[in-house]
Amino acid sequence: MKLEQVLATRANKIIYRYEDTVVKVFEKGYPKSLILNEALNQSRVEETGLKIPKIRAVGMIDECWSITMDYIPGKTLDQLFKENPEKTDELLELFVDLQLEMHSKTAPALNKLKDKLVRQIQSIKEIDATTRYELLMRLDSMPKHTKLCHGDFLPSNIIINDSGAYIIDWSHATQGNASGDTATTYLKMTLYYPDLAEKYIKLFCKKSDTALQYVQKWLPIVAAQQLLRATTEEEKKFLFKWLDVIDYQG
Repeated sequence: MKLEQVLATRANKIIYRYEDTVVKVFEKGYPKSLILNEALNQSRVEETGLKIPKIRAVGMIDECWSITMDYIPGKTLDQLFKENPEKTDELLELFVDLQLEMHSKTAPALNKLKDKLVRQIQSIKEIDATTRYELLMRLDSMPKHTKLCHGDFLPSNIIINDSGAYIIDWSHATQGNASGDTATTYLKMTLYYPDLAEKYIKLFCKKSDTALQYVQKWLPIVAAQQLLRATTEEEKKFLFKWLDVIDYQG
């Protein structure tokens, strides 16, 4: 297999198109367990019936692990927002409806969101023990649900074509409380789509009949989680602003 057409480059992988497939090639030494877990998670999400790329194979290319899946033609919702500003409300409605459809699914074999968050918060050394304790107590008080959660649900991870809307990049998939997943989306929308963030959260709360204050209670928790993935000082500074647990007690 000769891979030439690069679709995207990430910190630990390069994503190629090869004929009717997408091949994720991970850097040499990237943990095999994480790669196999990502493929397994995506396979479990396939079983829910959602429109997502199907896993074709897991293997090695030039001593690097790879995941091969269906190539989904079309444009990302991110592209459509930029190309059609007059359709912002219509596209945002589609975005929220798609997230609600996802949250209506269950995948019982997936890891639990709450367990993952506990492990991640405990591992963050950039925040003090008192703040970690406050965050863990808040997380423990949240209702336990089993809804399908994406973990990175953004317009850039949705592809639209004549067959409908497809959700891609399931590497952070879990089962848990939908409002935790929604808080992650809102936090990232505030960072990457500041003009859409407030419209998004209000529309989501209206359509799902969820209190805004309830989603806000998740914000310090998911902000702490995102610190582990932050790649720039600017992003870390942004996330620290959302870490004040006391500000979100109401």
